[in-house]
Amino acid sequence: MVKEFEHKNYWALILGGSSGLGLATAKKLAKHGMNICVIHRNSRSQETEINAEFDKIKAEGVTFKSYNVDAFKPEKRKQIISELDSVLEGGKIRSLVHSVAKGNLKPMLDDEKPTLQNDDFNLTINAMAISLYDWTKSLFETKLFTEDARIISFTSEGNTKAWKNYAAVSAAKVTLEAITRNIALEFAPYGIRANCIQAGVTDTASLRMIPGSDQIKAHSLKRNPFKRLTQPEDVANAVYLLSKDEARWINGCVIPVDGGEHIS
Repeated sequence: MVKEFEHKNYWALILGGSSGLGLATAKKLAKHGMNICVIHRNSRSQETEINAEFDKIKAEGVTFKSYNVDAFKPEKRKQIISELDSVLEGGKIRSLVHSVAKGNLKPMLDDEKPTLQNDDFNLTINAMAISLYDWTKSLFETKLFTEDARIISFTSEGNTKAWKNYAAVSAAKVTLEAITRNIALEFAPYGIRANCIQAGVTDTASLRMIPGSDQIKAHSLKRNPFKRLTQPEDVANAVYLLSKDEARWINGCVIPVDGGEHIS
């Protein structure tokens, strides 16, 4: 295993890194020598399982730090960033990974179930899109990025397709992509590259929360050229590639990581 990030004191800051794509990304980057800071929000009942996963990251010999806080509250973000300078011990953030799944999955119309309201859109778009800009701007202003930094966020095919119950998340994904494009443009002079990974359908806890997720998975299996779902490790591998020196000329893109699922 080549640890190309070892001895560079690079860090990855992962928003939503306790499960799914974010956790797989933390493990992958740690294997290649990148120090890891995870911001997550989980209940006490989940602590044992999550800490066992975090122990696997620490076993890679990297420095690890986690915060179990609400990353979307400005005062919490400010508190964490004020601590990061000492936490990083002279290191800088090479990769900011936005793997946030916090939103409302409600239909627009239903005779029995609660339906989407304005506040549902606001909460979802703020958590799953605008928070990327908030964290990017705050880290930039405190000079915590490396001279060649990478901003990587996760979108989905719901950015162009309509799925029942997915309207608020779909709106957030479109917003996330728009924000990422402008970060790619406006922060480029300061050495920051920004891209979205459009992951294929992945069997995570977030997917299982979507009503009708079994049908989504079945449909994806039929149309994927490789006849399998995307795995968190597939996406983590792409984040790793985008974090390498050789990926510095990739900027402002939405990159499908789905085995070709999107072409059929």
